[in-house]
Amino acid sequence: MTSSTDTDLRRAKVRPRLHDKPIPVLVHAGAILALGLGAIAAPFLVLALGTRPVSGGPIWDFSMGLGFGALGLAALQFAMTGRLRWITHPFGADIVYLAHRYLSWGAVILMLGHFALLYVFYQPALGVLNPFEARWELTAGRVSLACFLGLIMTSEFRKRLNLRHEWWRSLHLVLAITAMLAGIAHILGVGNLTDTAAKRTLWLGVTLGFVAVLLHTHVIRPWWLSRNSWRVVANTEERGGVHTLQLAPEGAALKRWKPGQFAWLKVARSPYSLIEHPFTISTAPEKGPELAFSIKPLGDHSSALTKTEIGARAYVDGPYGAFSIDRMHDAEGFVMIAGGVGITPILSNLHALQARGDRRPIILIYGSPNWEEASFRDELEAMKRDLDLTVIHVLQDAQKGWEGPTGFIDREVLISHLPADTRGWPHLLCGPGPMLGTLRAELADLGVADRHIDYEIFELV
Repeated sequence: MTSSTDTDLRRAKVRPRLHDKPIPVLVHAGAILALGLGAIAAPFLVLALGTRPVSGGPIWDFSMGLGFGALGLAALQFAMTGRLRWITHPFGADIVYLAHRYLSWGAVILMLGHFALLYVFYQPALGVLNPFEARWELTAGRVSLACFLGLIMTSEFRKRLNLRHEWWRSLHLVLAITAMLAGIAHILGVGNLTDTAAKRTLWLGVTLGFVAVLLHTHVIRPWWLSRNSWRVVANTEERGGVHTLQLAPEGAALKRWKPGQFAWLKVARSPYSLIEHPFTISTAPEKGPELAFSIKPLGDHSSALTKTEIGARAYVDGPYGAFSIDRMHDAEGFVMIAGGVGITPILSNLHALQARGDRRPIILIYGSPNWEEASFRDELEAMKRDLDLTVIHVLQDAQKGWEGPTGFIDREVLISHLPADTRGWPHLLCGPGPMLGTLRAELADLGVADRHIDYEIFELV
């Protein structure tokens, strides 16, 4: 038996570092948001503090403001997608990518507003629309707008267009760089609000900033990865078609790794390749330095990874994400809800609690298509020896004789298996999007505060 004193001592030793506690994280998040707002506001501040150009009227000024705001917002997207940990840390990379998606729409709407106002009220300023006859700086603006529209359309309708992920990503990068360069060329060429050294310095800074992020993302980081490769040492088939790849480091091991985080994985490819996907690290840091990724074949790339041969070289870019018990060190217990392969980040957090001898109560509700496809069910059962863990399996297609809940994880399942005193516990959710949306609404209706609901977004793009 383990005494409560021993457990408390072990729990104290594994408490997260100071910057993972609530107040520092909020301060960090606030600073990032302030910097983002400052980046968008910078063109207007430079304009306001400098020599004001002659106004063309309120509509003209508003149109110019939309153009400035649009390009400032577009430049910000390079930082948001550059996997800069100081940006992703307080929010989680999945939330940053989701914000990027919506802010990209905002940038394009501002661009369309800029063009529409000029077209309706100041059409002579647009000149001829034929790119072979128009002034180069005006054509550059239209090229930028077309590329940004292309970015949005190919991203939103990638699956309908049958664009393979690697093709889409290459196209996305080319369109983004072209759009940004063309947009800056348009502003500098028109010269309407770039007539002073301060204003030109601003746009030079924007250009150098987004180039620096590109170099960091596509040159410096891959170079570092090339010097710290990994080797696949095991490929284990689990229930439900899931395969667990175990990787051993050939260079530096993963740093600042927390349970529940994920990494971008490249196997048998160049570190500079754009073909990579994010997967949860399904083991806990206490079981490192080796890593394990549990992958279900849901597409061409993931299917190929499940067939990886032992000895294959791999590159791991991570860790990222905030779906971790290390941010919940004061919790009295945990509610964890997983659907399908969404069990992997849950499993990682459970491994960490097990390694730390943490006896706080855990209720896990785990939805699977059927009993045979309930991945890691034997491992979860074995964990009960070391954890105060209750596992409720919910099967969509239950065989005769099954006595547990069937169908989907719904309000009835939540009421039946989550006592009232768990409402203040952290609720960790991971699974398909529709499942998350339904459960968040049901939990809120049952009295669980939004701050107690944490969830992992499956698809970043």
